[in-house]
Amino acid sequence: MKVYAFIPSRMGSERFPGKPLTKILGKPMIQHVYERAKEVDLFEEVFVATDSPEIRDVVRSFGGEAILTKGQHPSGTDRIQEASSALGLLQEDLIINIQGDQPVFEPSSLKVMIETFLKDPGLHITTLMYPIRDMEMVMDPNVVKVVVDKEGFALYFSRAPIPYRRGEEVVVSFQKHLGFYGYMKAFLDIFSALPQGRLERIEKLEQLRALENGYKILVLPSPSDSLEVDLPSDIQRVEAFLLRREM
Repeated sequence: MKVYAFIPSRMGSERFPGKPLTKILGKPMIQHVYERAKEVDLFEEVFVATDSPEIRDVVRSFGGEAILTKGQHPSGTDRIQEASSALGLLQEDLIINIQGDQPVFEPSSLKVMIETFLKDPGLHITTLMYPIRDMEMVMDPNVVKVVVDKEGFALYFSRAPIPYRRGEEVVVSFQKHLGFYGYMKAFLDIFSALPQGRLERIEKLEQLRALENGYKILVLPSPSDSLEVDLPSDIQRVEAFLLRREM
């Protein structure tokens, strides 16, 4: 088994067009994500999977590897499936999907996912969660929430606050879903062949396709949170985080 990282990236974001090439402290966001991924010493290689020749050229300009895919894909996972197949990855290879809007994630979080798969390669999908302590984030539809069963497998993901708290006296722990996925190439092919699910289309969350078709997603506690860039206003927040870390 070899382990590869793929970063799906496209220019046509509805909320933030051109987001991957937006500068963060003078460097395109996709470069921040790529360089963070390269810090994980368990990866055989890191690839950007993109429909944009412009993104491909920028990635190659800073020494990265980029694969050009077709334009229309229902999700980043489907884009990765095309790219990984073009590269000839083996069915037993492990793929880690790193969202292209996570420029400051902690590499140690990905190691948790990889090590879990090395222990149990029969898993379908793994992903990460982190506790939410800010009620504003709980109500934010850009922050995806997850609830899990007693063994840590996902019951549901939603942009809505889940679980719903009926009564102020009930203590609820909300969990933020971090946008990273791990799967074997064999399962990636199965997933991509499935039709888009009804809930997936409603929530615009690709992981619901797996749940709707009876596949399990193991949600692992992450040792750290990961700031995401959903809107232009998030850039300043990420830059402030990076500057604090450099102090």
